[in-house]
Amino acid sequence: MYKNGLKTFTLLAGLAGFFILVGSMLGGPTGLVIGAVLGFGLVGGSYWFSDRLAVRSARAVEVPPGQLEWLRSDLAALAERAGMATPRLFVSPDVQPNAFATGRNERTAVVCVTEGLLAVLDRDEVRGVVAHEVAHVRHRDILIGSIAAAVATGISMLANLAMFASMFGGGSDDDDAPNPLAVLVLALVAPVAATVMQMALSRSREFEADRLGAELMGDPRPLARALAKLDSAARALPMDIPPAQATAYIVNPLTGRDVKFSNLFLTHPPTEARIAALLASDPALAGR
Repeated sequence: MYKNGLKTFTLLAGLAGFFILVGSMLGGPTGLVIGAVLGFGLVGGSYWFSDRLAVRSARAVEVPPGQLEWLRSDLAALAERAGMATPRLFVSPDVQPNAFATGRNERTAVVCVTEGLLAVLDRDEVRGVVAHEVAHVRHRDILIGSIAAAVATGISMLANLAMFASMFGGGSDDDDAPNPLAVLVLALVAPVAATVMQMALSRSREFEADRLGAELMGDPRPLARALAKLDSAARALPMDIPPAQATAYIVNPLTGRDVKFSNLFLTHPPTEARIAALLASDPALAGR
């Protein structure tokens, strides 16, 4: 828990500092002030509104009382088994089978599944996916993941601003004019920084959520079957979401989507490796 809090603080502080640095590189003293305002504004927004951004990006709505009671019951049972409050349940209209969890903490946590997931998976497999998302909430990954998505969006925005500055800010003798070399380096390095950050935060978290999800289920096979189906469907059914939000989902929703720079956000570990790790966690299945 302490490590996740430290990661969150580091992400937010790093984001604010990065905007200040870039502002000074692109606009001198004036740019530094603008960068500070933008940086601290995005930091506050990342903490308080990143979960709402994820839900809005998925076009998800909260499930009203009386609907999907079987799913609500399964979610409540898994949350109780994990020793936490039951997250709110949302459904996205997307046809791609997928799911994610978001929120600042357990009290504000949301578990969201797509209509495609409910159509493709059987109840045990849906329960396995929900168990994985409950595990993310229990590990307090959700705030880090939400902030990481907002940070990646901010970094990508900076790269675009740098390219804009290089096209329209060059050739000026003003002391506040951008340094062309600094602009070029920023435009090249910023997207790579977003990639490295999300990969470092996402891959190990997915394996851990798989492990705890299988433990909550008492059987790794439903989640393993679900991952195989979700991975196959993601390749055939593209999802229309911002690339920076992809890391929140249980499988990469952009696998089948041909989007410029989408490869920068392929932060999930290989599904085959996740399935193998799940089955290896049960001695009775390890030899199969």
